[in-house]
Order: sequence, then C-alpha cells, then structure tokens
Amino acid sequence: MYITDNHMHIDPIRGVGIEAVKEFSSAGGTHFMLVYKTAYDSATGIKTGKDFGKAYDYIIDLSNKINKETNAKSYPIIGLHPAEFHHLIMDFGEEKAFEMALEALSEIENRISEGLAFGIGEVGRPHYDVDKFITDLSNNFLIEVLKLSKKIKCPVQLHTETFDGSKFLELGELVRKYGNPSKVIKHFSPPMVTICEKIGIYPSIIAREKNILKALEEGKRFLMETDYIDDNERPGAVVGPKTVPKTTKKLLEKGILSKEDIDYIHRYLIEEIYGIEII
Repeated sequence: MYITDNHMHIDPIRGVGIEAVKEFSSAGGTHFMLVYKTAYDSATGIKTGKDFGKAYDYIIDLSNKINKETNAKSYPIIGLHPAEFHHLIMDFGEEKAFEMALEALSEIENRISEGLAFGIGEVGRPHYDVDKFITDLSNNFLIEVLKLSKKIKCPVQLHTETFDGSKFLELGELVRKYGNPSKVIKHFSPPMVTICEKIGIYPSIIAREKNILKALEEGKRFLMETDYIDDNERPGAVVGPKTVPKTTKKLLEKGILSKEDIDYIHRYLIEEIYGIEII
C-alpha cells in the first residue's frame, strides 16, 4: 500500500532531519514531496536570484540522501516562499526583488526541466497581513509562476492566506487565465473538495482525522499532507511526520476508506498531477 505526504519539510540544520523521514516510513509512509523552506538569512548576503540556486541544490541533494538512506522516496519541490519574497522586497526594494525572484524562477525552471525537481513550491501570497503593494507584487510573481507551470507542464504548490469560497473562485480566475488548473495544488487547503473540483485545482489537506472526514463528505479528489516543519523550536508543527500514514490506516480500519480509495488519493492523483510513477 502506498501512502504519500504531499507537503513535508525536512531540515537537518534546525530540526531532526532524516530521523523524521524514518518516523514517517516506520508508520507506513512510502512517498513524500520534500518542499523547500527558505534560503533567506540576512547574514548570507543574498544579492541575486541565482544565489537561490544553491539552496535548491541543497534540497535536491538532501532528497537524494533521503532516497539512499531511508525506505521512503522523496521528490524535491522548489520555489520562493512568499515570506522570503516579502523579505527581499523590504531589503532590496520592489524592482530589484522582483528581478531576483524572476532569476530564481529561471533557476527553478532549469532544475525541473533537467528532472532534478518535480514542482514549484511553495509560492503565492503571505498568510499574514501585509501592505497592499506586497500582495500585488506577490500576485504578479505568482502569475509568472503559473505561466512557467503551464509552459513546462509542472505542478505548483500554493501558499496563501486563509481561504474561503470567494477566495477559491478568485484563484480559479487567475489560474485559468495564466496557468493550467490541473497542475495547481492549494497547500494547507480547507477541506473544500467540491469547489476545488469545480475550478479544476487540487486541495492538499492537513491530515488530521476531522479534516479528512470533512473532505470525504464532498469526495475523494484531494491530497493529504502534514506541512511538517522540522524545527526543534516548534516540535511536531504543523502536525508530526507520522500523521498522514496513521490517519490513512485508521480510516481504513474503520472502513471509511477502502484500499481502492487509498490508491486513488495516494498514488493515482499524485501520478496524474506530478507526472511521476509511484512504485
């Protein structure tokens, strides 16, 4: 049985690193998307978007290490976190920050095109209150991401503010205009399966049992994630690395999910969205 966590961070510097992957695997997890966090640190002296290439290569190398040293298979997802973009704007100004973001996007395109990474993420808008010009510039960068996603046929994991129905409809208009809805994933999504299917995108839902039960009231067209942060200062946040396999197995034991349902959520949808083969 395959069990995939669609959004997990592994951080050997600030967290427990590969030990978290081993926890995931020991609970029954088999595959996960290894999502880039942030390279931003004022002490690093970031001056160009190309500097982010070093951070992307670090995640790719970490993924290779995970795949060699554990029983889980990881797939690197690389992007420019909205909070990171916000910092760039504050430090370098709007024009220079956007130029750096586009350079970073070029680095992302190269690695995905070479088969070293499997999607863009997490990208979008800050989840906290910011001035309108930050939101506007973030949207402008998101448009460039959606265009690239459509061009090279790769998925995008979106990080945004808290969503409701109207926000989903707004997102749907943006995605249809500039991107390919079938390649767009709303990370940290509310369990709103129907509206996501209506606009063509995929919700990725934190795998707490109550969230998944709520999602199942509307269908099975969704992904599961932990958004595990792997930070020793926030242990277990957002939820722990065992959560996706434990919740999946629990719902199987209760007869709420069938093995066919699990195969659909954890294998078929992943293969369809990411263009990979789960084996």
